Amino acid sequence: MDQRNEPDVSPYRVFSRAEWASLRADTPMTLKLAEVARLHSMHDRLDMSEVEEIYLPLSRLLSFYVAATQRLFLAQQGFLGTEDAKVPYIIGVGGSVAVGKSTTARVLQALLARWPNVPKVDLVTTDGFLYPNAVLEREGLMEKKGFPESYDLPTLLHFLSDIKAGRRPVRAPVYSHLIYDVVPNQSIEIDRPDILIVEGLNVLQTGTLPKDGKAIPFVSDFFDFSVYLDAEEDVLLSWYVNRFLALRGTAFADPKSYFHRYARLSDTQAATTATSIWNRINLVNLRENILPTRPRADLVLKKGESHEIEEVALRRL
Repeated sequence: MDQRNEPDVSPYRVFSRAEWASLRADTPMTLKLAEVARLHSMHDRLDMSEVEEIYLPLSRLLSFYVAATQRLFLAQQGFLGTEDAKVPYIIGVGGSVAVGKSTTARVLQALLARWPNVPKVDLVTTDGFLYPNAVLEREGLMEKKGFPESYDLPTLLHFLSDIKAGRRPVRAPVYSHLIYDVVPNQSIEIDRPDILIVEGLNVLQTGTLPKDGKAIPFVSDFFDFSVYLDAEEDVLLSWYVNRFLALRGTAFADPKSYFHRYARLSDTQAATTATSIWNRINLVNLRENILPTRPRADLVLKKGESHEIEEVALRRL
């Protein structure tokens, strides 16, 4: 059957890197080379061309979206006759382990904070809302760390609800990748930012829907815009293994590190260990919980083996 004349029923418009780069228009580059170098995570490639061709067009698009949301907010205020305080615009950033979510979140934060009106842009990761290791161990969930059930979802939802309600200040727990655990009695203060970026593995997760139709909030219900970082499974595995190998001489070398026992593994031992962890935990989480949320994102950034974003898919309005 000839499908060439069939209509495109995808909810996304797909752009090549060159097509997307052309949408930058006159958006100025506000980051210096040294700043860009500081923004990327270990083994996650980021250079000026990536910022100029991918993130500047995205910053331009988000400026339109934020302005439109603010106009809608004012229109609703007029309709309701209320004088509510302006609420933050929330951007979710999701995707697999090792895909580069942290880099994307930090680049967006840096660019958005340099808009002409100099908005206040805060960033939180959902790692802080993981249950402490003691709880995960007691519940037999250490091998499921990063899966939806390992998060204190009620606390995370309460945090986002307070943000959207304009309450101030709101506190978020702190997570340490060194000790691989939530830091007791530590928090960061989020004081009514103009934009809040929320980064995490399962931020687009919905969970089981109720059969009685009762309202159940999901994390993504609080997002105004969402980004999913995408890459093929074999590429993600290679990035994860390479990062694990490099960490032996950096974070793992610290005696306080939860993974200090891996610091003296040989290359072969480390690669075998990392591959086992990936296949046993991260790949399962990707297939069962993370990848199924990709179609819920407003924007999908597809990465190639070199870490460059090769394709951009934008959800149609």
